[in-house]
Amino acid sequence: MPDDHDAYVAVGPRVALRPFTADDAGEFTAAARASRALHRPWLFPPQTAEDYAAYRRNLDKDPARLGFLVCERATEGRIAGFVNINNIVRGTFLSGALGYGAFAHAAGRGLLGEGLGLVLRHAFGPLGLHRLEANIQPGNAASRALVMRAGFRLEGFSPAMLFIDGAWRDHERWAITAEAPRPAAGQRL
Repeated sequence: MPDDHDAYVAVGPRVALRPFTADDAGEFTAAARASRALHRPWLFPPQTAEDYAAYRRNLDKDPARLGFLVCERATEGRIAGFVNINNIVRGTFLSGALGYGAFAHAAGRGLLGEGLGLVLRHAFGPLGLHRLEANIQPGNAASRALVMRAGFRLEGFSPAMLFIDGAWRDHERWAITAEAPRPAAGQRL
């Protein structure tokens, strides 16, 4: 990781956040391919350069989406995972929906949890959002545990909410608001 922290949106004790770039395609897609067993059936990040380019273009052109790579500081910026804020609505709603994933080499080490904490502080600080939601398939225990540690609350259940891997999947709706208590900066989630 470069010493210039200005390239990063937020910096924590073990990770830093930065936007996706075209130069990340090789590392990101290799990590996604190596993490296939971890991600399925919940998550399908791009695994080819072409899919990554399309994914990044969608993040770049849509003002209602922001994407952040979670980069491990001890490994000079190796990508540990990602957190996206999707469906950002301004006005009286000031909300967004999260999508995220850790890569297999970083799973279980608290890196994505720290990255999520940085995203929450950025979303509720400089971005001026009031509410973030995470929609999680009920069987995804790791994702449920991550948002619970971050201070999200379970708000409801939506049957057949999203079309994933060829079928409509049920989801639990977890949310957090700006005024909700959260772990301290740098605390492992």
